[in-house]
Amino acid sequence: MRRALAIAALVGCALGGLSAARAEIIEGVIATVNDEPIFLSELRQQAAPFLPRIYASGSPAEQQANIDALFSEILEKLIDQELIEQAAREMQVRVTSADVERAVQNVIRQNGLTDEEFWNAVRGQGFTESQYRTDVRRQLLRLKVLNQRVRGRVNITEADVRRRYEQRLRQANRVLRFQTSHIFLPLPENPTATDVATVRRQARAVRREVTPATFADAMQEYGGSDLGWLRQGDLPERLESVLMTLEDQEISDPVQGDRGFHIFLLHQRERGGSDLPDFEQVKDQLYQQMMERAMVRQEETFLRELRAEAIIARKEL
Repeated sequence: MRRALAIAALVGCALGGLSAARAEIIEGVIATVNDEPIFLSELRQQAAPFLPRIYASGSPAEQQANIDALFSEILEKLIDQELIEQAAREMQVRVTSADVERAVQNVIRQNGLTDEEFWNAVRGQGFTESQYRTDVRRQLLRLKVLNQRVRGRVNITEADVRRRYEQRLRQANRVLRFQTSHIFLPLPENPTATDVATVRRQARAVRREVTPATFADAMQEYGGSDLGWLRQGDLPERLESVLMTLEDQEISDPVQGDRGFHIFLLHQRERGGSDLPDFEQVKDQLYQQMMERAMVRQEETFLRELRAEAIIARKEL
């Protein structure tokens, strides 16, 4: 709910931003859902925050294509919103003014703001208080409908949570750790092909001379450092793939990175021990994550079902 309300707070309501070709259109019905209209003004309000970014780059043709895609995406969201409203009426689900006020006060408290600071921030996003409360009401209505219609389809047991925890534990234990050092020969900024070739030759010459016993001295002479223990994913894939091929106390050939050439000495490699907290410490958090993902999937299924039963007509934008 907090995430949904935060999203509502960021939806701008400024009008305007349409292309010159559409500027003369003041109002109109752009779609109907079971004969209930969706108006152009609603779409314009939802699209307004995104239009400045679209107009800031690209050719006019690219801008228009991006606007068309944006309008199409927002229209689908408005259709979903209308389907939820209709389902709520059928189910006799309501959101009271007291529900909205509690939700607003929760957002204010969670953000550590005074009422005045919060409403100033809302107005800074282009919302009036009335518009903000309307969006909060819609979000709460959506949550109530989903809780009634799809919450019962989700059954996550403690055994399910434990299985997810054990899966993460196995994944963590499969991760390799590398204790390594590297000699680093940097490239100049904006290197030319000649610069790259020169540093590559130097790196190859260093590699021919260096041994595990002299590696520390070479780091001092040419540059580099002890990288300590690294986990899989800590380095770019190109560099990590080199370490994966080395045996303990083996030195790599020079490998080019983003800013220069690296020569690695792999001291040792081992399976990483898990740093996950105990199951009891994280089971509630895992349950919440699993529930949120399951509810998202069920919401998508529910909306597909509503669309399949509805008569939806879209008009040319």
